[in-house]
Amino acid sequence: MPTHQLISWNVNGLRAVHKKGFMDWFRKTDPHALCLQETKASPDQLDPELVSPSDYFACFSAAARRGYSGTAIYTRIKPRRVIEGMGIDRFDEEGRLTAVDLGSYWLYSVYFPNGKASKDRLQYKMDFYEAFQNHVREKTAQGQTVIVCGDVNTAHREIDLARPKENESVSGFLPIERAWIDRFLESGFVDSFRLLHPDEVQYSWWDYKTRARERNIGWRIDYFLVSANAADRIVSASILREVTGSDHCPVALEFRVE
Repeated sequence: MPTHQLISWNVNGLRAVHKKGFMDWFRKTDPHALCLQETKASPDQLDPELVSPSDYFACFSAAARRGYSGTAIYTRIKPRRVIEGMGIDRFDEEGRLTAVDLGSYWLYSVYFPNGKASKDRLQYKMDFYEAFQNHVREKTAQGQTVIVCGDVNTAHREIDLARPKENESVSGFLPIERAWIDRFLESGFVDSFRLLHPDEVQYSWWDYKTRARERNIGWRIDYFLVSANAADRIVSASILREVTGSDHCPVALEFRVE
């Protein structure tokens, strides 16, 4: 049974990371699919090699507000169908979801909202969580295989951030946010990294302002969530901490394809 190498990365600005050797890394890594979050660009703002890289199909969902949010998927397999958003204007205008039907599975690149700015944005985040769960439930209920990747903007367990006690009242580790991850997993998904590495301490995001990466004071908030009907096809799940260029590092999944 063949395997697909999938990578997800919040690049914190695709144009910015492009200047730091993104395409060299992309070509060297050569994944079957690369999912990006926080692209902060529309295709018309990007270098042609980012819009149409050779050997890949490129799909973008850009925010109405220029230079903000945005998601993308590069895939070697021609998608049967592409989705941009959930059909809900208040979420779709921020370009937070791109999905492709690759035949044997659906692949989602999602940039879940950050709730730190205000109570309103926390509510927006929680509303997005619920809407997204309802959206993918339609596919899993039909027995389809779904792989969700991206920046979930919440650390699930205490093991998933360096200073859990200090952040119990901070959005990104609030009980209501963590409880949603519980519900999402209970609805029929597995956290691929935790499935294979139940006790391993690794992070995928570090605060730029405090130079936290140098001290490894981080959070694991980037995930590959795989529908339970395909959990036995997960070969490996890893966090590519050595890859720089953003305040996040990429996360990877190797997956057997039927």
